[in-house]
Amino acid sequence: MKELITDHTIEIIKNSEDFLSNITLLHQHNGVSIYDISFSSDIMFQPEKVTLQWKIPAINVKGVWKPTTDFAKRIMDDWELEHMESRISVDSPVISLFGHDDKNTITFACSDVIHTTELNALYREEDNYIYCQLSFFVEKHRTIKDYKTQLRIDQSDQHFSESLKGVVIWWEQFQNLIPTYVPDLAKVPVYSTWYQFHQKLDPTVLIEECKIAASLGYELMILDDGWQTKDENRGYDYTGDWYPERIPEMANFVRDIHKTKMKLALWYSVPFCGKKSAAYQKFTGKFLTEEHRWAPVFDPRYPEVRSYLINLYAQALKQWDIDGFKLDFIDEFKVYPTTILTKENGRDFSSVNEAVDRLMMDIRKALYVIKPDVVIEFRQKYTGPAMRKYGNMFRAFDCPGDSVMNRVRITDIKMLSGDTAVHSDMITYHRDEPIELKALQLVNILFSVPQLSILLKTATEEELSMIQFYTQYWKRNSSIFLDGRFKPYRPLANYPILKSSSDKKTIIGLYDTTVIDFEEETPLIDIINGQINTEVIISSFKYYGEYNCTIYTCLGERQKEYPIQITEGVLQIKVPPCGLVQLERVQKSE
Repeated sequence: MKELITDHTIEIIKNSEDFLSNITLLHQHNGVSIYDISFSSDIMFQPEKVTLQWKIPAINVKGVWKPTTDFAKRIMDDWELEHMESRISVDSPVISLFGHDDKNTITFACSDVIHTTELNALYREEDNYIYCQLSFFVEKHRTIKDYKTQLRIDQSDQHFSESLKGVVIWWEQFQNLIPTYVPDLAKVPVYSTWYQFHQKLDPTVLIEECKIAASLGYELMILDDGWQTKDENRGYDYTGDWYPERIPEMANFVRDIHKTKMKLALWYSVPFCGKKSAAYQKFTGKFLTEEHRWAPVFDPRYPEVRSYLINLYAQALKQWDIDGFKLDFIDEFKVYPTTILTKENGRDFSSVNEAVDRLMMDIRKALYVIKPDVVIEFRQKYTGPAMRKYGNMFRAFDCPGDSVMNRVRITDIKMLSGDTAVHSDMITYHRDEPIELKALQLVNILFSVPQLSILLKTATEEELSMIQFYTQYWKRNSSIFLDGRFKPYRPLANYPILKSSSDKKTIIGLYDTTVIDFEEETPLIDIINGQINTEVIISSFKYYGEYNCTIYTCLGERQKEYPIQITEGVLQIKVPPCGLVQLERVQKSE
């Protein structure tokens, strides 16, 4: 039996006596406990770090899941000092410990997703317990009189992904965390300019690329960095003004893109104001820092700064008739060493995080008035529950050419994103790679919305056939990939098996040499052979019946069709590298 948490086991660790701390158990049911946490004083006080700590026996703990640990899901020891930080635009305040059977050991989360917290779960060798920690006021903080939040602890016996889903549903119930609307445009395949063009953008070439992309099934182009400047140094010296210097006839360019049947979203680095911009002179003294390695950072606590940024995006939407935005680097809005946390000298907020919340909410409202189905993309790590209020597309952080990392990041984002559309990082590859290895980049991202950054005009016919086959396959099955019952397996092994299912169909992604434990009751089953090996091995503990089995290559060529029996035991199916197996259960007549 698990040792369940009670309200008497949470220790409060603090050095200050300037405020009172209180923990109250609100609810406890089916292994889930919810606590009210409050810190208060009769007078204004300067908060100092407070840590809540409790322990559980280290029984059936295989690894520790955090929102952006990537490949590092191992157990950490209590002498390791690095903690996970969460705030409005960085990660999410949740940690899940999973067992050797992928079951939930403990998942804990905080309801305050706006302000900065630190979380950890650490192994103590002296007693073989896991010590769970949640810390508040870990950075310089404004003076307050009270602070309230909630803590949710889940020790239920279920797959760890289901415990994370429970946290998502819990967050969505808070009035200040209701996710924004997700339009259909957020769920279409995307062509991105970044990896192929970087800042060297040629409008004529881009229009031709869109024509090819549209023929393959892509419906939205993200025009990344470079449209606003002729500077090609990959820096941010000219950000802040956002004049379309490289594409001066932007409205005409957008119309030409629309004629290709593609929509268009523009990239903006929201916080940066380069020292060579006119905006830098206009907003002197209204930066969070001027010592950032890339560019000065706007201070969103000034209402005129927020108005300026909001107007930039609203005017772009109205004047150029674009369809969406890639709003980048939101995480650089933060407290810097020189940041003064007071409401004075024209600032109407003292808290940076609260000002970011106001800015992003006002951006969303202003854009929705103009175009209700506008898409707004955010990039990991700013893909947490607060960001779901403003954005409807969350993309995996940059990992060019890394199919495994792309899959891992997609999976980690999906488990915390509810119905917000989760996108892959843009796939790219060396032009001389064999077609099966090129396909590896695409099949690893199918459980998200595909993003592509390939120079299509130089692609071979074989390449285009592969891209079209899997893009069209994804579009036919997008409701299952995006909205189906999603289950990732073996997080510490980088999710070698992913499954998503509806009532009628199950799709299994196999990404390593491992056995699929067959337990599918749906009449249709697809198995994506996301590896270069040619064997798909199925193990079953009971008789499932006869199926028609069809094998496809990564080019969409039907290679073989034959009947198989799935019965108790092991079955091997020979599949081309990055090929597809489709199983359809044979209905027996009475």
